[in-house]
Amino acid sequence: MATLPNRVGGPAASRRLALRNPLTLVRDQVQRPATRRKVSMVGGELVVDGRRLAYTLSDNEDACGPDGLGSAPIWAVNLHGYFAGGAMYSRESARLAERFGWRVLNPSLPGFGGSDPLPWGAISMTTLTEEVERLLGHVGAGPAVVLGHSMGGAVAVEFARRNLQRTLGIVYRDGVATPAWKERRGIIPFLLSPILPDVAPMADLMAAIVLDAPDLLLGQVISTLRSMAPDFRQNMRTMGRTAPVGSMLMTVDQRPEVTWLGQTGLPLLAEWGCFDRVATPAAAKEFSDCAGTPIQWLPGGHSWMLARPRGQSDVFEHLPTGRDFVERVEERWRSLVSGAPVLEAVN
Repeated sequence: MATLPNRVGGPAASRRLALRNPLTLVRDQVQRPATRRKVSMVGGELVVDGRRLAYTLSDNEDACGPDGLGSAPIWAVNLHGYFAGGAMYSRESARLAERFGWRVLNPSLPGFGGSDPLPWGAISMTTLTEEVERLLGHVGAGPAVVLGHSMGGAVAVEFARRNLQRTLGIVYRDGVATPAWKERRGIIPFLLSPILPDVAPMADLMAAIVLDAPDLLLGQVISTLRSMAPDFRQNMRTMGRTAPVGSMLMTVDQRPEVTWLGQTGLPLLAEWGCFDRVATPAAAKEFSDCAGTPIQWLPGGHSWMLARPRGQSDVFEHLPTGRDFVERVEERWRSLVSGAPVLEAVN
């Protein structure tokens, strides 16, 4: 049976962990310092060529880097998945800002979360990434950690390819940058493929999305639904104009870029929900093989971070893979701040 190279834990181990305690990740005895102040995500917008780009930004304007007062802060950009928006991830980003002192930007990509759609003919991974670049420039961000979930994982890969010196590291979460997630297996494709071969994969994908939904109802249900509702309403209004983004995702194949990314030495943390039926374990294996990095399996489905917004902070604080990633990010931040040479992007 094929296994992921050097993977951390595995789906079975994470399922056992989830069954023992489905609402939290593994925790050490480390407690959150009481001196850290509450951080909120504040909404804003940028108008580009008559199009509105919406975003939220952490309000910790006094943030400083790992070297203390006077040092430039570490920035992070949190890229959402398809049919989501930046505000859906605000609870998670606020916690990252509080616990690590990062300034965190949550863009809403064109057509989602209140941002105006791109013209149909202009939609590509490059144009989506250009909008992220514009927003980072608009808020005056320095080099950033890029967290990408699902569709956002593919945008994160493209961002690093274009902006290696502006990238401190990538957290790739249940992403769709490599094509294995589109190869659907299971009872629905088995039954439909002989009679409706073109419909079977999409039917299985829709079923996977429906089956993933109950995971969102674990934990703080009301606050989760409240955080998702505004972007969901916005997305319903623009659904027809964002359908080409979904079609574009079905053609994305960034295996060469992911392979290159793994060779650059850029800090890379690949995370997967062990119950993910959308970006399947085959997609995790494919990404792991291309990037040469292990998979950190976590309790939850495709959108585990929406139901458990403390999850990513807990990974960084309490799991060896997460702590190592943060240490490497800080080392890279110091190299960039000091002007030491780093690898150039390969276009």
